[in-house]
Amino acid sequence: MAPQYERGQAVYVTDASRAVGVVANLLNPETRASYMADVKAEYVKLADAHARADAAKQRVPLAKARDNGLKLDFSTYLPPKPSFLGTRVFEDHDLADLVPFIDWTPFFQSWELSGRYPAILEDPVIGEPARSLFKDAQVMLAQMVEEKWVTAKAVVGFWPANSIGDDIVLFRDDTRKTPLATLHTLRQQLARREGRFNLALSDFIAPLETGVPDYVGGFAVTTGFGEAARSDAFKHANDDYSAILVKALADRLAEAFAERMHHLVRTQFWAYAPEEGLSTDDIILEKYRGIRPAPGYPAQPDHTEKGTLFSILDATNKIGLELTESYAMWPGAAVSGLYFSHPESAYFGVGRIERDQVEDYATRKGWSVEEGERWLAPILNYDPTRREAAE
Repeated sequence: MAPQYERGQAVYVTDASRAVGVVANLLNPETRASYMADVKAEYVKLADAHARADAAKQRVPLAKARDNGLKLDFSTYLPPKPSFLGTRVFEDHDLADLVPFIDWTPFFQSWELSGRYPAILEDPVIGEPARSLFKDAQVMLAQMVEEKWVTAKAVVGFWPANSIGDDIVLFRDDTRKTPLATLHTLRQQLARREGRFNLALSDFIAPLETGVPDYVGGFAVTTGFGEAARSDAFKHANDDYSAILVKALADRLAEAFAERMHHLVRTQFWAYAPEEGLSTDDIILEKYRGIRPAPGYPAQPDHTEKGTLFSILDATNKIGLELTESYAMWPGAAVSGLYFSHPESAYFGVGRIERDQVEDYATRKGWSVEEGERWLAPILNYDPTRREAAE
């Protein structure tokens, strides 16, 4: 995007919470010019390095990637059944319950303070501003919890599921006769050395032909209701610092809510790890069984899959969480994704894909190839405009 956007500066952030510090630098007349110059210089270097590195990586045809997919043995493994099927709503979860699950490292990163918490507080260079920021955050967080500045809402669901190729079919009930929805997944196409697999999320679900009953969970959580009004009030009082701080804390609470709900899923709702016994630090470090991949993230880069997730959760009607035309969530302090329980399920990045997978994926999604290329543009390993010019 950056080379195409001439009127300003496009800035990539790895997490929405980091946008706060970026916007602050761009809006500040004293830092804007130097910040933009630094970003542009960095992006030129990154683009060159990426082009050189990517050119050296070989991809394989989709058929070969599928042949090298992970083939789990379901003959000796029976997937656990959740304690309930369908959805369950949490209207006003206790904010105090979320605080221990806050990961503070991304909070500091959103303010352009790089370093892991709590070590960052003693950093010889940025320790002092980090401690000052953390103190302010603790004061405001306590007030947010005590006075309920934001409302924590969630909807969680579980459904019978089986994989069919690279797709995961969800069923309305355990008879598995009536499909509810299909989750479409993408597969890695990077050439792998022997013993390494070309993964897709569907690999972690029992194939339909095995006859093994498997399940998939889904969730959507938000702590964004109330945040905009509070932030606007600070802006009207000319307190931009507090306006930004409350947004950053709402984002952290949303991530903490996702972490807390996943903990409840593992220990109670799905209960495949009822005696997990991990500390909150270990939970934040994801030392638990199972994963919660999210559409738009490396394991499933297609943001449109959020539409399917929101539909089966009925998230908009049940907790008021909405999707924009570009599949961003509103309110912004929100997290959504899927739950997988298999002990060997793991996070991975799909990486770049070839045209054969785009064509296959578009067919499965009911898209034209052009639609597929538009939504999957960030991970294409080819330039669609060159093909169009040739045609």
